[in-house]
Amino acid sequence: MPASCAEQGTCVGSSARSREEEARERVCDRLAVTRLLKDEARWAGPVGANVVWGLRNNVAVLYVVEQGAVLRKTGDRFLIEKDDSVVASVPALKIEQVVIFGNVQLTTPAIVYMLKNGIDTVFLSVSGSYYGRLLSSASKLGELRQRHLRLVDDAAKALEVAQTIVAAKLHNSRTLLQRTQRDHPHPDLTAAIETLGALEERAGRTTRISSLVGVEGQGSAVYFGGFRHVLLHDLGFRGRVRRPPTDPVNVLLSFGYTLLTYGIQSAVETVGLDPYVGFLHAPGYSRPALVLDLMEEFRAVIVDSVVFRLINARIVTEDDFELTPDDPERPIVLKDGGRRRFLTAYEERVQMKVTDRRSGEQVTMRRLWELQARQIARLAMGEQAMYEPWRIR
Repeated sequence: MPASCAEQGTCVGSSARSREEEARERVCDRLAVTRLLKDEARWAGPVGANVVWGLRNNVAVLYVVEQGAVLRKTGDRFLIEKDDSVVASVPALKIEQVVIFGNVQLTTPAIVYMLKNGIDTVFLSVSGSYYGRLLSSASKLGELRQRHLRLVDDAAKALEVAQTIVAAKLHNSRTLLQRTQRDHPHPDLTAAIETLGALEERAGRTTRISSLVGVEGQGSAVYFGGFRHVLLHDLGFRGRVRRPPTDPVNVLLSFGYTLLTYGIQSAVETVGLDPYVGFLHAPGYSRPALVLDLMEEFRAVIVDSVVFRLINARIVTEDDFELTPDDPERPIVLKDGGRRRFLTAYEERVQMKVTDRRSGEQVTMRRLWELQARQIARLAMGEQAMYEPWRIR
């Protein structure tokens, strides 16, 4: 990939120079993703040559989607190769996270470099399901994790933290609906906004985690009942369906929440907390309860707002999905072109700068995840009195 394109902070490259490639470079300043091959690939099958990376503040996330590709480290760059040719080349020093989709190989030098330099490397299935990640031998266990466990074991304190998280989720969900109400007036939308306000107040009056979980669940159902009315094209969406998603909107929501999960898990692990010990969500085998807790305040702010924009602007349409009736676990799948447009919009959203109200600092949403996790660490160490969730205005 030409150095000029890399330094300006987006996108992809190929091994051979051409007029088409030069045209792509000119677009590089404006886009966070560039298509290398046609949109003929299925989401669940072989995908087109596809590498996405977005750069802000001198750090970047590298998404490798090309099936059968090899990621290797050569000199000061990561090379993505397939069939003895270079699909893309990006500067390794600027990569903060690598996200691997499906059948992509990593060479040993690439893995060693990632481990030595603390580059978070996440493995997903080709359809976006989380498999796991590379972790270096450097451990942040010890006193922090012991105190984290004690904090969660303190029933009164755990309830207090969980209440603030649920209240913030309901507030942010309500605010998103309020922002769209002027352009999408509907009686059910108005009712949903009013009910979410009442549930937010009720969350602070609960006396048990089980009761709070009930308030959160009721709020989610009410919210998604209103969310369908802010979509100009609902694409069959009638409410949240997760396992499996049965319509295009639920497919996008599930995909976005998967991306959000591993992003926040990376922040939690960076801070040194145990991602599997949470306040609101019950622990379970391979269930990152703390990550799911911290996700709640960001679901509407990041994922739902991206889905809303992509659907209403018809950046993603019904043509970007394919029905797979012979696969009960994935009755509908997102095609390659739609997936890349979603990744672009998602990355733009998490790199958007907001004001951290505790410090007054302008930070990206991705950086904010880490700051929120650090609040939990300070709370556990007795350096902070209460957790302050992220609330939009």
